[in-house]
Amino acid sequence: MTSIVFMGTPAFSAPILRMLVEEGYEISAVVTQPDRPVGRKKVLTPPPVKEEALELGLPIIQPNKLKGSEELNQILNLAPDLIVTAAFGQILPKELLEAPKYGCINVHASLLPAYRGGAPIHQAIIDGQEKTGVTIMYMEEKLDAGDIISQREIPITHLDDTGILFNKLSEVGTLLLKETLPLIITGRNERIVQDESLVTYARNISREQERVDWTKSAIEIHNQIRGLHPWPVAYTTLDGQTVKLWKADTIDTNTMELPGTVVKIETDYFVVQTGLGEAIRIDEIQPAGKKKMSANDYLRGVGSKLRIGDKFE
Repeated sequence: MTSIVFMGTPAFSAPILRMLVEEGYEISAVVTQPDRPVGRKKVLTPPPVKEEALELGLPIIQPNKLKGSEELNQILNLAPDLIVTAAFGQILPKELLEAPKYGCINVHASLLPAYRGGAPIHQAIIDGQEKTGVTIMYMEEKLDAGDIISQREIPITHLDDTGILFNKLSEVGTLLLKETLPLIITGRNERIVQDESLVTYARNISREQERVDWTKSAIEIHNQIRGLHPWPVAYTTLDGQTVKLWKADTIDTNTMELPGTVVKIETDYFVVQTGLGEAIRIDEIQPAGKKKMSANDYLRGVGSKLRIGDKFE
């Protein structure tokens, strides 16, 4: 039986772990990030992969940092045949990369060499891409630069946001890894060197990327809002107060106000001018200090004073 150390953290990775167990692989340990404070009350919360591992009765290792740690020695002492990572969130030290008989492989949520880095799903949507996918790859010290073993492509629809696409790609990655692992173990898999001239990056989302620039086109802002939904969420300001924008769509308009200006207010939505003489419809919003709500609830409550001509910054 092939022994595997699995390394992952978010909900994207949990179905992959369950598949490995269901397929009969021996999971020597599950390595995931430490529990973190979550929400306004900062409740210490385990990552989704830890919750899955507990349910499956698997041993769990949670290093703050792998390099030079006791946890690293613990993993090395397990002498796994293979290490499988999926959105683990830490760089693997060289000695770990070189230890397993079958190497270290990663389930990465992009069609490499496009979107190396920690936020490939967010960035693909923000950039308005029409397709993405999953790559199974060998890991090396350089970020997401190892040889490609297998890939599977899926379309990105106008209705997809990051949460929806995470779920789709988790399913795709789980199935692709299930099909690819036997080839790796028997030495029948492909190894395709990445074309460095085609490399693009998807760094972790910065606070600056979350702020809406109303001078951009309507489709760019729409892509930003859905690319940051349901986390970390795009934001703007109104009267100096932060307002998060959860859901929006493009809409036709004949107005030519300054970008950020409210140009129309209806029962269920309101419309804000963008760049290029275009506009965007706001459907779901979160005012400062409030929970997210429909535009209808907002306009009937805390946003009842919103008027045509008001300006988001």
